[in-house]
Amino acid sequence: MQRLIEGVHKFRTDEFGNYRRLFRKLSQEGQKPHTLFITCSDSRVLAELITQSKPGDLFVVKNVGNIVPPASATGDTNSTAAAIEFAVENLRVSDIVICGHSQCGAISALLDETPVGDSTPHLRDWLKIAAPVLKTLKTDYAHLHIPAERETAAAEENVLFGLDNLHSYPCVQDKLADGTLQLHAWFFKIATAELFAFDPERQQFSPLVQEK
Repeated sequence: MQRLIEGVHKFRTDEFGNYRRLFRKLSQEGQKPHTLFITCSDSRVLAELITQSKPGDLFVVKNVGNIVPPASATGDTNSTAAAIEFAVENLRVSDIVICGHSQCGAISALLDETPVGDSTPHLRDWLKIAAPVLKTLKTDYAHLHIPAERETAAAEENVLFGLDNLHSYPCVQDKLADGTLQLHAWFFKIATAELFAFDPERQQFSPLVQEK
């Protein structure tokens, strides 16, 4: 906790001056982020850092395993679904990015490398949402036997699973239909800080390149 407190004071004394005008503008005009960025709660995945975004640019949702539940998911309060609806309907973002990553603990748990027990019922039920990913892994990736390769494949398929689920939200359907919203599937490799984007034509994740 002391490190957090020291960081707060460092920001106020050393960094805030660089952002004073921006924060004043955001306070007066409200937030107008251009992108909803859905990623994992993993402490190594920082949306603003890897995209070099400023305060106010991104509406960030972090959850265990960057899982996107379908709109039909019911039961306990679904904060991720609420954030999707708020970002699309209220903030009117133009883009939604789902960003998975390498060495994901949630994916490891999903693959039973780290079994989830009765002491974590919320985590257990949350991971069940991504159960279809396991079916895809068994049918389309039966040839993969190296654990690291299977984990990467599962993490990438989990991103695509989330992308499919985004289409189940009426608000997303409406914005896609009128051309005011675009969806993107990304994958972040922690060891090298590389970002990959899913290419629908090639049906694979390829290095993210700058558009000319």
